[in-house]
Amino acid sequence: MKSVFEKAIGLAKNLPGKIGVYIKDLTTGEQASFQPDVPVVAASVIKIPVMIEAFRQKEAGQLDFTREIEIRHEDKLPSCGALTYLHDGIHVQIQDLVTLMIILSDNTATNLLIDILGQDEINRTIQDLKLKGTVLRRKLFMEELNRLGIQNSITAGDMGFVLEELYNGHIISKSASRDMLNILFNQRLNGKIPFFLHDRDIRCAHKTGEDDGITHDVGIICGSHPIVFCFVSEQTDVPSAERTMQDMARLVTFSEQM
Repeated sequence: MKSVFEKAIGLAKNLPGKIGVYIKDLTTGEQASFQPDVPVVAASVIKIPVMIEAFRQKEAGQLDFTREIEIRHEDKLPSCGALTYLHDGIHVQIQDLVTLMIILSDNTATNLLIDILGQDEINRTIQDLKLKGTVLRRKLFMEELNRLGIQNSITAGDMGFVLEELYNGHIISKSASRDMLNILFNQRLNGKIPFFLHDRDIRCAHKTGEDDGITHDVGIICGSHPIVFCFVSEQTDVPSAERTMQDMARLVTFSEQM
């Protein structure tokens, strides 16, 4: 008989495009996956490694989270976030940039942080974590590099590993892991993994990503057992993929009641 995790994976296999899934129960150790090591265009999920590097530099005494950064007109990027819509010249602390980058997927905050932290340093930390298919190759909204096909990448398996390590307090330090998880718990973009979970008071620490033909959500579902659930996709039908993601998350969370 198929396990609930295997049934959930079966839903993903019916989708078009490049799909990666990683699921693990952090209490029992049960896991299932589908193409977990296949790299996909990272979209906004690359912001998780950026956050980790910010906390690494903070812990090392290299970065003051209370340092204020001026948001200039030329810094502002389209779409996701809040900073683009605030007045030019506003000052925010680095810790605010980190929070906005995750909970509102703020693109302006992300590029400012990449400049502050350093792309090489972020990639060094990615390598130190031994992530197999995750690379930061450029800042966001660099259209010339985009046309050349230079893209940031992630895998479902990499993000699953990172989330489990955060949950266990193994990334940077216990306190840094806790603080990063708390930021992920405050995610405001909740239409994917948590879609069927919020009205049941199931908390989810997660990060989304999307672009043309791309939709991701990676997180920890804190139901009766904490479950790492990572779904990444590209060249797919986005509405179908997001509905499948919602159904899979509901299945693995409420399996005993379904």
